[in-house]
Amino acid sequence: MFFAPAKAQLNTDRITAIGRNALYFEDYVLSIQYFNQVIRLKPYLAEPYFYRAIAKIQLEDYQGALNDCNAAIERNPFSPGCYYARGYIYRELGQWEKAETDYSEALQFSPENRTYILLRADTRAQRKKYEQAMEDIEHLLHREPQNASVWSEKGHIAFLKEDTLTALEAFEQAAKYDKTNPAVWSALGVTNLMLDREEEAYAQLSQAIHLGSKWAGDYINRGLLHYRRHNYRGALSDFEQAVKIAPRDAECYYNRAIMRQEVGDYNRALEDFNTAIALAPERTEMRYQRALVQMQLKQWSAVVANMDSMIVRYPYFLPSYYLAAQACEKQGKERAAFKYREKARDLEMHKEDIQAKQSAQPNTDMMIADAQPQKKDRRKEFSTSAAQGNTDLPEEEQKYDSQTRGSVQKKYQDVVPEPNVTLSYYSQDLSLRRTNYYHQIVDQVNKANVLPANLRFTPQEIALTAEMVDFHFAEISRLSEYIDAHIDHTQTDDNVLQYVFLARAMEFAIVQDYTSAIDDCTRALQCPKINSQLQVIATFCRATWRYRLLEYQRLTGEQEATTNMDFDIMLRDFDQVIKMQPDFVFAYYNKANILCAQHEWKDAITYYTRAIAQDLDFAEAYFNRGLVYLYTGENEKGLEDLSKAGELGIYQAYNIITRFK
Repeated sequence: MFFAPAKAQLNTDRITAIGRNALYFEDYVLSIQYFNQVIRLKPYLAEPYFYRAIAKIQLEDYQGALNDCNAAIERNPFSPGCYYARGYIYRELGQWEKAETDYSEALQFSPENRTYILLRADTRAQRKKYEQAMEDIEHLLHREPQNASVWSEKGHIAFLKEDTLTALEAFEQAAKYDKTNPAVWSALGVTNLMLDREEEAYAQLSQAIHLGSKWAGDYINRGLLHYRRHNYRGALSDFEQAVKIAPRDAECYYNRAIMRQEVGDYNRALEDFNTAIALAPERTEMRYQRALVQMQLKQWSAVVANMDSMIVRYPYFLPSYYLAAQACEKQGKERAAFKYREKARDLEMHKEDIQAKQSAQPNTDMMIADAQPQKKDRRKEFSTSAAQGNTDLPEEEQKYDSQTRGSVQKKYQDVVPEPNVTLSYYSQDLSLRRTNYYHQIVDQVNKANVLPANLRFTPQEIALTAEMVDFHFAEISRLSEYIDAHIDHTQTDDNVLQYVFLARAMEFAIVQDYTSAIDDCTRALQCPKINSQLQVIATFCRATWRYRLLEYQRLTGEQEATTNMDFDIMLRDFDQVIKMQPDFVFAYYNKANILCAQHEWKDAITYYTRAIAQDLDFAEAYFNRGLVYLYTGENEKGLEDLSKAGELGIYQAYNIITRFK
């Protein structure tokens, strides 16, 4: 029994499995607590250090993760995953040589792992070891000649090598094998832009945007092409979209400022220049364009200050001296103006000597943005893979943070059904949704004050803080002590004990120990005088948590496939809830989700429909039924349901509708 009194033996394999469960469901603080327990009990094991390192990587505690990886490797120097994790950490810390060494070490134990080879190739390219990087890529292409991600990596390496034609050929191959990936079209667009093939670049950047690109650089670069064509309205539209996507990116504001300057909107251009320089104060070259706007606004002193900064950074950039001289003349400072001009003439007279020792000249034109990266968040990519015990990563499109403002239909969303509704003490803010997360039975139990906190229906639970984790562990221990003290006493009130079992089941579920939670629900249901309200709640929770447990086991490889018997057990529980309480809407909905998992599409639609009949504002049921309709070819019904789901607050539906059309 987990977190029982000290007399009970803790099962470290079980705790490790629960920690991996928490890690998979992105409760990183909670998972660390579990791995800490295993390390305290069995400090000689490598596995808990490795998994704790994964959690710390997600929390961006790279030094702590590095220490854990070192500890794991000391205990087991033959695990490729540990070297892979440590190589990732070294990359994040900019220690490229060490990263390459670790990836090579991982390949000693897993020589054909595509992820390891790709990352070593990228690391070698960062170290300018282009030939060796290309050897890695060619090895993969020999094995997987139609793999778009490998072709993209080849293009990336060639681009770093400044071999633009090879990069172009590689990106064209990537587009051939993956026509729907906006990152590939983005890379093609930037490459053709570098080759001054503007028609091709424009078409490819437009295709990336059409495919749902959320990379501000695609809008920046297409805006630049609009600008060169004197299509100022199109350019301004793209730059404004770039600012919306990346409000902390200096390039977005800088390019929009130049565009506004071009059309004579000097005040707003100055605002954008000020923002860009505040975001990237080290990019001194921005000050030159800002000074040009300040000249138009007659801010002479500000012009001189900007040019003085430019001269310190770029002492041989003559336009800075002439612009400063003009500003001084406007202020009547003829002597200062003369000095700036004299210095510029002196530099011109010694042009040949200066060119020999001249540092890089500033680029004060519009800035070209990098191509959209194939994977922008390798931290997430790494953690998901390692939590599943699978270090050969699937190729996934970049996931973006959910945003509810702006043109949400253009913001890419994965096509993922809404999850089961569960009971918990916590829930995320779902104020946009109109689903009625209420049932009178739960309300009556809450009013009876028989549980430590009020139960809430929610499809999305919150991640726990360290303080919350400690609190719920303490509650588990307290309730376990009560049960141990009273379980064999005939005078114990069964009505009290059944609620104690339910209370501890909730605590176990909150810390994601679903096996123990299911066991406690069963023990509550076995009480001779079980309350009918509790019977409904415990049966519903047992089925819901069983599905969460099986989902985790299946995705992490602990159970290769969920059997029909597993599904039958869950379905019987939901049927029992429906029999006891026919208006318990979430039992219909969760049962429909399980039927979807069995590919029983017709029956799933039936139960989603019954759930909607109980609650006409059940947003999640509309959303999931809409996806099932689309999957089964009933497009009109599917789009109608998704539209209703969007209306009821699931705004991700609009992106799916737009993409499907």
